[in-house]
Parts: sequence; C-alpha cells; structure tokens
Amino acid sequence: MRGRNEMPKMKETLTRIFLLFLLAFHLQSKRSNEEGEEVERSQFPSGFLFGAATSSYQIEGAVLEDGKSPNNWDAFCRIPGRIKDGDSGDIADDHYHRFLEDIEIIQSLGVNAYRFSISWSRVLPRGKLGEVNPKGVIFYNKIIDNLLLKGIEPYVTIYHHDHPQELEKIWSLAKSSYAGEEFVHFSETCFQHFGDRVKYWTTINEPNLFAELAYLRGRYPPAHCSAPFGNCSNGNSDTEPLFVLHNMLLSHAKAANIYRHKYQLKQGGFIGIIASTFMYEPLRDIELDREAAKRKLAFYTAWMLDPLVFGDYPPEMRQYHGNELPRFTSEESKLLTQSLDFIGINHYSTLYAKDCVHSPCSADGDQAIEGFVYITGERHGIPIGECTGMNIFFIVPKGMEKIIEYVKERYNNMPMFVTENGYSSLGKQNEQEEDLLHDAKRIEFHKAYLAALARAIRNGADVRGYFVWSLMDNFEWVKGYNTRFGLYYVDRKTLRRTPKLSARWYAKFLTNSEDTNPASFKTKHGILNRLKTRQIAEM
Repeated sequence: MRGRNEMPKMKETLTRIFLLFLLAFHLQSKRSNEEGEEVERSQFPSGFLFGAATSSYQIEGAVLEDGKSPNNWDAFCRIPGRIKDGDSGDIADDHYHRFLEDIEIIQSLGVNAYRFSISWSRVLPRGKLGEVNPKGVIFYNKIIDNLLLKGIEPYVTIYHHDHPQELEKIWSLAKSSYAGEEFVHFSETCFQHFGDRVKYWTTINEPNLFAELAYLRGRYPPAHCSAPFGNCSNGNSDTEPLFVLHNMLLSHAKAANIYRHKYQLKQGGFIGIIASTFMYEPLRDIELDREAAKRKLAFYTAWMLDPLVFGDYPPEMRQYHGNELPRFTSEESKLLTQSLDFIGINHYSTLYAKDCVHSPCSADGDQAIEGFVYITGERHGIPIGECTGMNIFFIVPKGMEKIIEYVKERYNNMPMFVTENGYSSLGKQNEQEEDLLHDAKRIEFHKAYLAALARAIRNGADVRGYFVWSLMDNFEWVKGYNTRFGLYYVDRKTLRRTPKLSARWYAKFLTNSEDTNPASFKTKHGILNRLKTRQIAEM
C-alpha cells in the first residue's frame, strides 16, 4: 500500500523536474539565439563609426628616437620582474617607422575611423619644462593626414597611460596638483597642432582603471599599493586611488574647458573621456548580492562618470568612504558637468559580485575601497562565461547590452562610443602562426558582442561607434607580447603584419554595406580642402 501511495508523488516530482528541464532548455536556447544571432552592418545607424584601436606606447617603438624622452613605462619595463618575459615597448610593433603600411591595412579593413593616442613624451618631452618637439608633431601630422586622405576619421586619445618620466620623478604626476597644469598644457598643444583635422578627442583613457592598477594594486607604474592588495614600497591603497582619480577628472575638465572656449567653435570637434567598464551579476540569488552588484557598478563606473554628469561622486561611495572621499568645489562641479560631449566605453567582460558587508569575504573584497564587494569570475568552479587569454575577461555578450543600458539610464542617454572591445585567445605553449591566424573564436566574440550592441541600440541607446581592440597584436602592458588581441598577427622577429581570419571577417562585415563614409555629429566643412593645402610633401 505504501508503494502505491508514493506513485502519484513520484510522478508529480518527475513532472516538475521535466518542466524545469524544459524551462532551462528554453532559457538556454533563447540565450544561444540571442548571443549567436547573425549581425550585419545595416543593423547600425547611418553614420555609425566602425574602427580599430591602438595606443602609442603599445605599438610605436622608437623609444628615444627623434627627440622623444623616456616615459613612465620605459622606466617601469626596466625593473626586473615587472613585465612578463622581460618585454618592453622599445620596439613594440615599430609603428613609428611602419605607419604608412599600417594605414594601408587599416584602409583594407573598410573601417571609417581609427582610434590612436599621442605620446606625451614624443610631442612634449619635458612637459611645460621644455619646448614642443617638432619631429613628434610631424609624425602625428603624417598619420592624421594620411588617414583623412583615405577617408578614415582620426579618433584621438590624448593620454593613454604614458607620460614623461621626468614629470613622474619631479612630482609623481597623477597625485600632484600640478597634474592639471601639465595635462592642460599637453592637451592644448594637441588642439593647436592637430585640432584643425581631428574632430573626435578623448582626453584620458580609463582613469578609473589607471587609478586601480597603478595606485591600488601596484601593477602599473608608479606601482603604489598597500596590504592586502599588494606588497609595494610606497602607497596607500585605501586612499591614493581616490585622490588620483579626483585629480585626473579635474585635469580632464580643465582641458575640456580650454577646448570649449578656445578651439571647439573654430575647429568643430567634440570632446569626451573613456571609462573602463565591467558588468556585474550577483554571485548568489539573494538580495544582498543583487545590491552588491549595483554597488560595484557605482564604485567602478559611476565613481568616474557621476562627477562628470552630476558634479559629485555616487552617494553609495559617500556612504562608505565618508570624509576620505575628496570633495569638489561648486566651481569644480560646474566645470566637470560641462566637460562631456560623449562617453567612451571600454568593455570586455562581466563578473560576479558578492556582498561583503553582511557576508564573510576574502581580505581584498572586505575593503571600503572596493565597496565591500568580492569579485570573481566563477560560481561553484564554473566560469561565468567562456575563458579568454586574460584571467578576468570572460565571454558574456549579454554584458555589453546591460552595461550600455546602465550608462543610458544613469546618464540620460548621453551619446556613447564603444572605444574598446576585444578578445585574447587562451595562450598555448609553442603555438604556431597558422593556429594564431585561424582565430575563429575572435570572430564569434565580435559577432556576439556586436549583436548585443545592436540590441541595445534598438532599445534606444545613443551609441555612435564601435572600435575593435586591437588593430594588431601589440605590447599588452605587464602581459608583454604573448597576450594577443589583434586582428593582425605581428611576427615578433620580423614584425611582419599578417591578417588573421578575424580581419577578413571584419572587412567583409563592413564592406557588405554601402554606408562606409565617416560622419561626425555635424557635417565637416572643408577638411579635405584644408588638407590639400597642407605640405603633404613633407611626408
């Protein structure tokens, strides 16, 4: 009798399990369809900028050539153990001597924009202490002019983490109140020499990431940190990142103010800044972790962007940092909130967030500077997405849609550009060139992230461009040369550039549409005419 009575219960249990299985299958199918959907250029707005991105120190080389001074990374790379395999940017991709070849491969992709940065130590080797280096100016003029002659929009970052080492020695640049004066001088020098042709300026690349890696974890120069984040000879991880970002935001605002009042009307360009962004998901299906995920967004992305839109730091940060968080004067707040035409978004990955206010956590998560949030890429040993060549980068395309939605909602749908998004394959020992060229995973990555971006745009996000990181394999900071994000493979012995399968895919994706002409917020007037009057012969 007992067995007969249990039969209906067993059937009910099996039915529930089957229904849960169907639900899980449906959700997985929906996710697969969303993330594996085909994407076409026609799904993006007319005038949308598609490009590839690089930065000066990561590709140029020519470390002390033609008047360039040593920069902070030149010095850092010479400290044993700092860079994987003892690599440096002394030669990098030798872009300084091969820029014409590189512009040809940029054109072959069919992009209508190219993002690059200007080396501070090449243009102003001693900052305000010295003169402008004419050979440095000529070099960037050649790049800008050749891009425009090929119909490619220069999209220029003024500061991408490299500055003259002399300035670092004198006053630890990012921590000093002199930082603003030096940066404004460098920015204005760029506006003066290049602004007649450059219509898109970003002042600083990822100041939130720079503050974290240079002054919280001590992995970037000048390598400041304190326990539990690292064992550095100098630094205070609890407070220094806050003051460093504070100074960098004010530096940006002062440079943007100069541009607004002296150059923008005459030159007709636009100015913004670039944020490093992650999306965060709750580690556990509980309210505490859902709140932790929101809090981490505030402590990482809004930490940088709130002051530029609202004039002050997020209230979540004020709650936990109190008086340790710097304050802006009313005049500074006004300057900050008038400093952006657009926001640049660098996005690669999504991570899990766990609350550390009411839950036990490891030492680095149980800190106010981290918002009392523990971050991980795994749940019960299972990664949040497919692993890549960077240990904190996982393939979670939905995160692109979500972070764009977050920025859209929090900042009143201010115009955005995705200024970096890219994939680094899992490194293998003795990997052959043929394997590196056949990068099908990179194609899958970009297709899925572009599809997610297209969904965000259909949902109303004002996104105006997308840049692949990166044009070619390059010096990936402390990772050296074995971490490869490029559409082009660079042979480290010969420096020969070879298109990967992803380069061919990107070119096909871009050229399937007739809409390949670069477009600005407003129509450009007379750029090509002015260009023709320049002394192109100096090339």
